[in-house]
Amino acid sequence: MPRLEPRAEASQAMRFAAPLVALLVTAGITACLMFGFGRDPVDGMRVFFVVPLESARGLAEIGLKMTPLLLCALGLALCYRANIWNIGAEGQLLAGSIAATGMALSIGPGNSHVAGLLVVIAGAAGGALWAGLTALLRDRWNANEILVSLMLTYVAQLMVLYLVNGPWRDPAGMNFPVTRMFDAAASVGAIVPPYRLNWGFVVALVAAAFGWVFLFRSRIGYRLQVSGNAPLAARFAGFSEREGIWVSLLICGTLAGLAGAFEVAGPLGQLTAQVSTGYGFAAIIVAWLGRLTPLGCVLASFVMSLIVIGGELSQSRLGLPGAITMVLQGVLLLALLSADTFVNYRIRWR
Repeated sequence: MPRLEPRAEASQAMRFAAPLVALLVTAGITACLMFGFGRDPVDGMRVFFVVPLESARGLAEIGLKMTPLLLCALGLALCYRANIWNIGAEGQLLAGSIAATGMALSIGPGNSHVAGLLVVIAGAAGGALWAGLTALLRDRWNANEILVSLMLTYVAQLMVLYLVNGPWRDPAGMNFPVTRMFDAAASVGAIVPPYRLNWGFVVALVAAAFGWVFLFRSRIGYRLQVSGNAPLAARFAGFSEREGIWVSLLICGTLAGLAGAFEVAGPLGQLTAQVSTGYGFAAIIVAWLGRLTPLGCVLASFVMSLIVIGGELSQSRLGLPGAITMVLQGVLLLALLSADTFVNYRIRWR
């Protein structure tokens, strides 16, 4: 009978192979779902994984989805390396979108060249402030950051609903829960019109490059990683636990707030009740699929965006239900967690 036996040391080969195995398992289950819905699995797989890559518009849409996923995943990867279990990137993204919207609505019409920059900075500050609440409660009263960050996400969602249904509601919005459209000066422009991909994508890639330098070429990044991997050794070396809490959460909140700002000031152009489709939660999968490294997060966010765009195409072209995207994201996470088991364990037959 087979049984799991602990390895003497973690398998580096399985550490890098596990994401590939998880992707193959997800692709196989996707084909099975296509067959179960009475669709041709080959045609369904093509719609999911090939059609979005066949046109410039499809690539631009993938990049547009990558922006919030990558920004949130970079911050979460830093938190998890520091052993800070932040689950509230979604709430920090929403807080950033609220702050960015408040700045955009207060600027009013005009041709200021710094209006868009002010909107983005406000979004980053809003996300950092929201993450700072979690850091404060963890640092001051040792509250569990998992519960605090998750509960604050629901508070941020209710705040968005209140604002778009109340004081910020557009009087000319035909009774829909939306704010008025941002002025052009307060928006983030597209890189190559008429495609919707905006400069937030470039900022996300630059953030990934800086994230690599921060993690692997800076003293504070080294201290954060030691505190996460070996807390006792970190205390013996005199590394501050408070530093890990505040730095990791504030950076994560800033990046998630940027993601929210680029959403409302970019493709949406306004704050809506559905400003986020779960980017902050999906970014948790992206961070682990990318092995908590900046380069890995870039590749994983591309894969996740491909699944999202493929899911949207499967609805319009194959008539599949809209929930299939969420199903595949869950399958990908479960497959990754299962494959990760074999990093520290191996099968023995007896």
